[in-house]
Amino acid sequence: MALSQILTSQIQKAAAALFDVSLEKVELQATRRDFEGDITVVIFPLLKLIKSNPAELGNKIGQYLVENCDIVDRFNVVGGFLNIVIADAYYINFLNEIKADENFGAVATDTEGKAVMVEYASPNTNKPLHLGHVRNVLLGYSVANILKASGKKVYKTQVINDRGIHICKSMLAWEKFGNGETPETSGLKGDKLVGKYYVEFDKAYKDQINHLINEGLTEDEAKKKAPIIIEAQEMLLKWEANDPAVKALWEKMNSWVYSGFDATFAEIGVDFDKNYYESDTYLLGKDIIEDGLAKGVFYKKEDGSVWIDLTPDGLDEKLVLRKDGTSVYITQDIGTAIQRVKDFPDVGGMVYTVGNEQDYHFKVLFLILKKLGYDWAANLYHLSYGMVDLPSGKMKSREGTVVDADDLMAEMTATAQNIAEELGKLEGYSAEDKARLYRIIGLGALKYYILKVDPKKRILFDPKESVDFAGNTGPFIQYTYARIQSLLRRADFDITTSLDASQVDLHEKEKELIKIVSQYPDVIQAAADSHSPALVANYTYELVREYNSFYQSVPVLGAEQETEKIFRIQLSKKVGETIKSAFELLGIEVPERM
Repeated sequence: MALSQILTSQIQKAAAALFDVSLEKVELQATRRDFEGDITVVIFPLLKLIKSNPAELGNKIGQYLVENCDIVDRFNVVGGFLNIVIADAYYINFLNEIKADENFGAVATDTEGKAVMVEYASPNTNKPLHLGHVRNVLLGYSVANILKASGKKVYKTQVINDRGIHICKSMLAWEKFGNGETPETSGLKGDKLVGKYYVEFDKAYKDQINHLINEGLTEDEAKKKAPIIIEAQEMLLKWEANDPAVKALWEKMNSWVYSGFDATFAEIGVDFDKNYYESDTYLLGKDIIEDGLAKGVFYKKEDGSVWIDLTPDGLDEKLVLRKDGTSVYITQDIGTAIQRVKDFPDVGGMVYTVGNEQDYHFKVLFLILKKLGYDWAANLYHLSYGMVDLPSGKMKSREGTVVDADDLMAEMTATAQNIAEELGKLEGYSAEDKARLYRIIGLGALKYYILKVDPKKRILFDPKESVDFAGNTGPFIQYTYARIQSLLRRADFDITTSLDASQVDLHEKEKELIKIVSQYPDVIQAAADSHSPALVANYTYELVREYNSFYQSVPVLGAEQETEKIFRIQLSKKVGETIKSAFELLGIEVPERM
């Protein structure tokens, strides 16, 4: 049982025994560093039920705990706060209980409960993945890991946007300017090759617009009458009509892109349980609209268009079907959500990892699904995140000024290599070992820098700052993990020996470290509840910072007493395992040597 649960139960018993009062809730918090204590009971809320003054009430409860709870050593009362000092034996016994638990912190998956589907990535097949996608996939993948660790069954999915005018732009430009170029003949990854022609289309389009403006058309007229955009629109109509030649070209170019995406996802270390394709889902939802009309959820206007009035809910009226009977995006999203539950009947909730520019869209989507009567609609969550900015400014796909995900990962690996070589700590490493280490450090730096920030906040991404080996960075945490592994390799004694409380004189630094380790299960649950990997990331940094303070303050392998060596190396080992576990939730590798 967690310390907070033990204390809550004992304080409830104290209230019943001393004041004949039943407490439903007890407010606990970590004791401030400038006071003696480990856990603080906030007394003020209890005064509503127990007639007393804060000091008297705190002293009575504190005395009861000392006399009746063997884990409480002593207490002090400051104002309306009861500061409790936990006995050293509790921390020693706690480490003994968890030191062999390889899954410490995680909860076994509830296979009988409802599953959660997490959607992330959802790229367009007209361009390669970029820095914005990197934040998306890292957030989605990490949230999926954290939800699983909290006991949920999880399915990971993406919707690949493989249809529409933007796809036809790349296809048309390749037909016009490609001269049969392929990934094999060009040496380019398939997604990069297709993205190249998306940029080529935009260049040609702008040239035609300028030419038409010079001939006297307005800019709006020129944009509509440029021959190349008209051709792209005609190609889209042919695709929708299943024109064999257009469909064959679409399948060929998409296959190039999928191959490229797969390579990028593999490099960044994320995967999916199922892919959905917009070309399969874009007609979904129409039958749902018809059902909703019959139930009075939607209404039809005189022109034949179908709407839903969400003004009583503080939103607007929303179009769900055009007057010609064609879908809009919300229609497709309604249909796709319902299809997912048909495909995975145990799904009881979904997480959509999508940028914050779509906040309103998801409010509307979730509300419509609730009004349609789907019980799982109460468990839909928009994992909304801010943009990733660069020192050089905003990225633009059409102009080819995006930070390509593959190039970014390569740059991070190269930056890690430069810094590691400057530090000069790689003697005895083979070239292969060095390359793997540079990649682990570089990608760890990238992932940690992005995930340590609350998802809702914008990020100014600085690659060099992220690879700093000091401060709140991935490499700093990885280095501490490697240091612990070095200690374990050098330990020339049996580190599995069990020590009871009578054999260990607990140092204050050891106690503080065990306290932080003990918080790990609660951090996982809090991160799952808030869908925030930042809680796990910053907890890991706090743990590592405390470990380094411990390492500088007390000798580990150089301790005088054998029992001290054993206990400290066991504690170090558990800290290392917790670091590794937390970083696995973030999708980050840790090196055994650095």
